[in-house]
Amino acid sequence: MEDDWWYRRRRRPFWEEGFFDEIDRMFEDMERMMWDLMRRLSRGFTPEGFEEFERELERKGVKPYVYGFSITIGPDGKPVIKEFGNVRRVRGKPVISEEREPLIDVFESGDEVTVIAEIPGVEKDKIDVKVSDDGRTIVINASDTNRKYYKEIELPAKVDPASAKASYKNGVLEVKLKKTGREDKGVKIKVE
Repeated sequence: MEDDWWYRRRRRPFWEEGFFDEIDRMFEDMERMMWDLMRRLSRGFTPEGFEEFERELERKGVKPYVYGFSITIGPDGKPVIKEFGNVRRVRGKPVISEEREPLIDVFESGDEVTVIAEIPGVEKDKIDVKVSDDGRTIVINASDTNRKYYKEIELPAKVDPASAKASYKNGVLEVKLKKTGREDKGVKIKVE
């Protein structure tokens, strides 16, 4: 009878059939799988091992993905959720892009705007930072052999593009910009 196991199971309580033994076997299998994964990952913590791991994923057709978010409290007291990584939603489905969106923080203090971007694994000379002519946005573009980052950031105040100073240390890019001190008020239009 094909359903013999199920039939026996229904007739006797689970504790009489070695239910806990089966759970023990499942946990032993999971533990074995975790130790195997840890052993494989420990080789991946060296730069050579990590590159080998990425090549193996590419051969299997799996793109590495990064996704995360940060939650901060805005000046109005409401939470601000910022996403980062290379996973985007397109028509409701996740799509892995080649470029990662770095984690960004923008601070405004006095006459200065500071932009901090986390872009680890990229050499300093591979980072391109541009401020728009109108002083309203900044674009960070970084590309190395293994990683690509791209982010366009709207600034909280108008800045002077010529005043920009950038530094990069331990995977963190910091860009300081001076505010222009003048805001475009626009032109009032008379309604007839």
